[in-house]
Amino acid sequence: MPIKLLAEDDRPREKFLLKGKSSLSDSELLAIIMGSGSRDETAVELARTILSSVNNNWHQLSLLSSKELMKFKGIGEAKAISIISALEIGRRKADQEIPENPVVINSDNAYILLKNQLSDLRTEEFWGIFLNQSNKVNHIAQLTQGGISQSIVDVRILFKTALDHFSTGIIIAHNHPSGSLKPSREDLNITKKIKEAGKTLSIQLLDHIIVTQDSYFSFSDAGLL
Repeated sequence: MPIKLLAEDDRPREKFLLKGKSSLSDSELLAIIMGSGSRDETAVELARTILSSVNNNWHQLSLLSSKELMKFKGIGEAKAISIISALEIGRRKADQEIPENPVVINSDNAYILLKNQLSDLRTEEFWGIFLNQSNKVNHIAQLTQGGISQSIVDVRILFKTALDHFSTGIIIAHNHPSGSLKPSREDLNITKKIKEAGKTLSIQLLDHIIVTQDSYFSFSDAGLL
């Protein structure tokens, strides 16, 4: 159903789903927070009324107490608390610094990121570190969980994850519960397969790390990539 034919209270949610959060007006965002309007006004109309009273300024709106918000017809205690809570989340977000993603420039960096996840396991797991063009980590994920002797990754899942996080480089890693750092034939084969698949998608395989309880082996350091 076209958005224009929906009830006005339903339009912001549909617009959010179809066009994304940035497409919503201030009144539509506030309407979603409130959930409903009053007998006389839809949620969007009530949101316009509230915002108009503070010159359409979020900062001024954040100064209103719950009692002041409840003076608007259709705003009860629950809606007032929802509005104040949403604005408080925005304030706290503004106060926080954006966390700096770690940068991986060598095998030691990769090993440190995955050591705690892989070093003490009794079964094999396969993990991926996904990087942007600056070698900053976009995402770290467990990809498969296997048996005692092997855990083979699905290459399609690996690269779907890379594409989902807009990655241009990947580092794969798995553990050897046996304690052996020697790559198996399967390790060599899957490394070659992933490297070749990455060329098609312009996603570079930067390293393959084998982790044991107290050490690691790097395909890149050993010249096997």
